[in-house]
Amino acid sequence: MKITLLADDALRLEPMQGPMTIEAPTPDRQYSPFDMLASGLAYCTWSVLASWASNAGLGTDDLTIEVRWTFAEGPHRVGALDLRVQWPSLPAARDSAAQRVAALCAVHATLTHSPAITTAVVR
Repeated sequence: MKITLLADDALRLEPMQGPMTIEAPTPDRQYSPFDMLASGLAYCTWSVLASWASNAGLGTDDLTIEVRWTFAEGPHRVGALDLRVQWPSLPAARDSAAQRVAALCAVHATLTHSPAITTAVVR
């Protein structure tokens, strides 16, 4: 799997053989916590789609996921995520099903229904 950082607010996940890699456009571009959040959503979505495709007899060699985000006004946080499934070999008749399957990603569900978060400092 390869994650390519496209911009400060966008990345692409695509299937590749070998270990997972993260590529940046420049050597000084850091992998940020927002990149991690988007990567988790992209990887989860790719995984559920790949599982569905396997059962449906569909190939995933050209399945890529792009995630872009915008920041909310106020405290520095993500306000919106835009996930794009790019899958040229997917038959058009399967588009709606793929969109429904993509929404089954557990990270998607978690972000859609915000979890309670607690923080504790312990010694």
